[in-house]
Amino acid sequence: MNSNVSINTITDLVGNTPLLELPRLSGNGRATLYAKAEFCNPSGSVKDRAAKAMILAGLRAGKLKRGKTIIDATSGNTGIAYAMQGAAMGIPVRLYLPANTSAERKAIMRHYGAEIVETNPLDGSDGAYLAAKEEAEAKPESYFYPDQYNNRANWQSHYHGTGVEIWKQTGGRVSHFICGMGTSGTFMGTSRRLKEYNGGIKAIAVQPDSPFHGIEGAKHMASTIKPGFYDETWPDGFSEINTEDAYAMARRLAREEGVYAGVSSAANVLAALRLAETLPAAAVVVTILSDTGSRYVSDEFWEAENRGRA
Repeated sequence: MNSNVSINTITDLVGNTPLLELPRLSGNGRATLYAKAEFCNPSGSVKDRAAKAMILAGLRAGKLKRGKTIIDATSGNTGIAYAMQGAAMGIPVRLYLPANTSAERKAIMRHYGAEIVETNPLDGSDGAYLAAKEEAEAKPESYFYPDQYNNRANWQSHYHGTGVEIWKQTGGRVSHFICGMGTSGTFMGTSRRLKEYNGGIKAIAVQPDSPFHGIEGAKHMASTIKPGFYDETWPDGFSEINTEDAYAMARRLAREEGVYAGVSSAANVLAALRLAETLPAAAVVVTILSDTGSRYVSDEFWEAENRGRA
């Protein structure tokens, strides 16, 4: 075999995602806006980074051994990432998630061979988290429980990856980082690294404007179980986004920029646009395109404009 030939597995493709301009959306803004295309990760979302880091940390620590099953709660994307990487590594995966998680997400997990346990949708992601935790604690000999909401490897994957990439891709010009929070790993890890490069960088957290919302994967932190590594004093500010506005932005991203992204991505872009409009021309705002819109194909909001423009 030629020693110069590079051979990869699917997990080697995680990270090093491109940074996109959104010229048709942000052309009228004063500041420059970039969006990191995390849907370019192999399973289609930013959660590939954390899932890979947590699995590898478990293997290194000897907590994930042959014969054990990966078990965790998910709102969808981390579960898909676990399922893909578990399949690639020959590790079985059992996932707890609310029953109202999009049909596309559940189908993808099953196609990768993961076992799904659906929990009461009225209990949201907190209900799935508590159910997975209870099962893992009852059978520790059977499971490796990464616990994505409290695993340091989650945010560290962004500290060592996403934050470094953004700094390099912007040539150190990034002045504001803004993104939503589920586990808060992307926000906490990326912003910590960026602030080490330049303490003047502002980190703005995005969240739904209500506990009852349709921005799948996002948490309204004031009304939910807070992740163990989330520091509510860390953000320099917060941006609250209405669900219908996020839906409208998802449609605009697809039709005006050719970017078919999910609802949390749309919420991030909307918050970033609003922020950019308040900043001077020299500012550089970076946000996250968390996942692909193909996970929401059956959602009715895509057709709203056919019934009257949103």
